[in-house]
Amino acid sequence: MAIYALGDLTPRIHPDAFVHPDATVIGDVVLGAFSSVWPSAVLRGDDGPITIGERTSIQDGVVVHTWEENPTTIGSNVVVGHLAHIEGADIEDNVLLGSTSVLLRRVRVESWALVGAGALVPPGKVVPSGALAVGIPCVIKEGAADRATIIESIDAYVDRVHRYRAGLRRID
Repeated sequence: MAIYALGDLTPRIHPDAFVHPDATVIGDVVLGAFSSVWPSAVLRGDDGPITIGERTSIQDGVVVHTWEENPTTIGSNVVVGHLAHIEGADIEDNVLLGSTSVLLRRVRVESWALVGAGALVPPGKVVPSGALAVGIPCVIKEGAADRATIIESIDAYVDRVHRYRAGLRRID
């Protein structure tokens, strides 16, 4: 796996986390227990810290970056869908970010919110707890997030951590 220090900035990855060999983690990155980083995902903590809680999945092709004045924080029990882009945002616990969603500087997504696939959350926007954000730029639909979908997605990726840690092997 491609895990890099950058000067004095060294990733801190919990021993129970899973980082796929084809993922890249650089610099000031913290990854919590049973969290996962999947193929082609890039976490680049060069301009500021990236902090990821426990049981959070950073799926295939996701880009997570940060700004010196806007660190990126992703809480526990978060699912970040394939090809999403997060930069200088604050994502609370128990959130689902759909595939190809884009969250820009100073965005805050509160607990139990859902950002739909392909949504663009512009700088400074808040997605309130329980809301669904959809569209480009996103429209907020209060109370429309489905907790069961969020929980199901979280559990599926924590199960994958155990499966991959036990059974992934390169055969060529």
